[in-house]
Amino acid sequence: MKTKYARMIEDFNLYGITLSDYQIEQFNKYYELLIKWNEVMNLTAITDFDEICKLHFVDSISSCQFFDFKDQEYSVIDIGTGAGFPGIPLKIVFPNLHVTLFDSLNKRLKFLDEVITTLNLNECGSIKTLHGRAEDFASTSPDSLREKYDIAISRAVANMSTLSEYCLPYVKVNGKFIAYKSDKLSDELLNAKGAIHLLGGKINSINDFVLPDTDIKRTICIVDKVEKTSKKYPRKAGVPSKQPL
Repeated sequence: MKTKYARMIEDFNLYGITLSDYQIEQFNKYYELLIKWNEVMNLTAITDFDEICKLHFVDSISSCQFFDFKDQEYSVIDIGTGAGFPGIPLKIVFPNLHVTLFDSLNKRLKFLDEVITTLNLNECGSIKTLHGRAEDFASTSPDSLREKYDIAISRAVANMSTLSEYCLPYVKVNGKFIAYKSDKLSDELLNAKGAIHLLGGKINSINDFVLPDTDIKRTICIVDKVEKTSKKYPRKAGVPSKQPL
C-alpha cells in the first residue's frame, strides 16, 4: 500500500504531515469508493489514480501550510463539498476536527455517508452530512447554523464575493473562512474586498503556491471573521450568485 501511495506520501511530507498506515488505508478506501460511485453518478471528471491523489487529496490538505488544523478540535463546515473535497481529506489527516459536509445535491451526500461509515471517520471527532443550499441554513432563526463554526472552508468554483456570502455567515466572530482558489484570484479580490467587509470579514492572508511536482498554481485565501454578519446576509437563495455584492 505504501508503494502505491509513495508519491502522495512524499507530497504530504512536504506539508509536514506523516501519514500512518491506517490513514493510508483510509485514503485507499476513499479512492476505491470514489471510482465505484463515479460509474453511476458524476462525482469527478478526474479518474486517473495519480491525478486523484495530487489534484484532490494533496490539494485538499494544502491549506495546512497556512493554518494549523491540529491546534484544537475545530468545528468546520465545508460549503459545496461535492465529492468531499476538501473536508474528507482534512478529516482523515486531522481526525480531531468536527466536520459538516454541506452540499445541495442529496445523492452526493449518500456517497459521502458511505465514505464516512466505511472509513470510520466518526472514531475521533464528529463528521456529518447536511443537505441544502448555503443561503438556507444561515438564517437568523434560533435553530439555524448561523455563526456556529470555527472555520468555513470551500473549494467551490464561485467567485470570491459570492463565496464569501455563502460562507462567512456560518463563521463565529474570531473564526476563519478558508477559500481554495486557482491562481487567478487577484481580480476577484479587488471586487470582493467590499463584500468581505460587509459580511464582517477581513482578509488575513493570500497564499500563492504550486502543487508539488507540477506547474499547477493555487491560492489559499484566509479571511478573519472580525464582526457579526449583518442580518441582511445571506440574501435569499440564488441572489448571491446572480448579483454578487
